[in-house]
Amino acid sequence: MPRIHVAERAGVGPDGGPRPSEDHVAVLPNAVVLLDGATAAHPALPSGGWYAGLLRRWLTAALHTAPESDLAELLASAIAGVAADHDLHPGDSPSSTVAILRWTADRVDALVLADSPVVVFGPRGYEVLADDRIAVLRRTGLLRTAADVRERRNAEGGFWVAEADPTAAAHARRASWPRADLTAALLASDGVAVGVDDYGLLDWPGVLDLARTRGPDAVLDAVRLAEHGDPHGVRWPRVKRHDDQTLALVEFGAATG
Repeated sequence: MPRIHVAERAGVGPDGGPRPSEDHVAVLPNAVVLLDGATAAHPALPSGGWYAGLLRRWLTAALHTAPESDLAELLASAIAGVAADHDLHPGDSPSSTVAILRWTADRVDALVLADSPVVVFGPRGYEVLADDRIAVLRRTGLLRTAADVRERRNAEGGFWVAEADPTAAAHARRASWPRADLTAALLASDGVAVGVDDYGLLDWPGVLDLARTRGPDAVLDAVRLAEHGDPHGVRWPRVKRHDDQTLALVEFGAATG
């Protein structure tokens, strides 16, 4: 089994007050699952963290019982199961990002839905599996308000996320690699990925090096330090001063490819 190291840290709510993390991570003998629950669109809904925790349990069970099944099919089944168990309906449900990394003796598979990337490394460099549809909509000004989010969530021309519609799973980004070609992988919630994508503190090889030499918590520290230096979001505009942070480092060992 690969060596796996995980760091987690709660952020703050939109009001700046402390609250439990809405990120969830599961480490299995054959996979790592990372989910980032979205802040609920209105207070009558359960939290995104509640939903992400339920989806984690469904995905964990599915990866145990069907370890080599198609990842999108497993995700679709999990979304449908949570929705049925808790009477959730598309457009009126909490939601979550999904990042899955799964391995066998010969292959590594990954799936990403919404903005929690997977990054793999090998002797020939690194590859980022990311879903940038939310970021593109924000950059183009099409995702400014809560109404924009509701209109464009799980819709053609919008963005896709785990919610109550299992067809969202078919829109996930996916990739596979020979296991012999990889030495390591990272899974990150956007509270960590923002340090690369928005703040420019590190590139992904730099994140890997820091996580290896000082531990994944050092990466979280670097992001938080930058945010403390911009407490009012002047340099880096953002909804919350600190988002929840989760980083998983998966070490496969020396590549032979």
